[in-house]
Amino acid sequence: MSEINLTRDAFGRLVFIDDQGVQYCGVIPVRAFPISAPEAGIALMASDGRELLWIEKLADCPVAMQSVLQQELTQREFMPEIKRIVRVASFAMPSAWQVETDHGDYSLLLKSEDDIRRLPKQALLIADSNGIHFLIRDLTQLDKESRRILDRFL
Repeated sequence: MSEINLTRDAFGRLVFIDDQGVQYCGVIPVRAFPISAPEAGIALMASDGRELLWIEKLADCPVAMQSVLQQELTQREFMPEIKRIVRVASFAMPSAWQVETDHGDYSLLLKSEDDIRRLPKQALLIADSNGIHFLIRDLTQLDKESRRILDRFL
């Protein structure tokens, strides 16, 4: 991989300078597979949606760039991980849930069963009515009561 020239401007936006010296302000790193392969397949996208650079593996980047990319990706991909389902107000939809996440307690509202999507390796992605996506990384690692509640919706 050629040297990646990635900096921040005075407003904190990412600036990418390509091999020809063309500067792109406000680039956005995007993971191809944020859940199944978060450290591989990262694209640097221009503000108009064009792909400027494909990064096969984050580990191939210089350490300073890894840090900047990780910070940007973390802000962009805020996805709390559900650790426990405390209670569900109703098993009919819409349904209000109280959950414990890796970012604290949260109340979410599911509009339909379609808001719960199965992913590979026993993972689930749950979208609340505010558009926030919550991840259950491994259904089998949840406590018995949380699994029982989820079984009613799956």
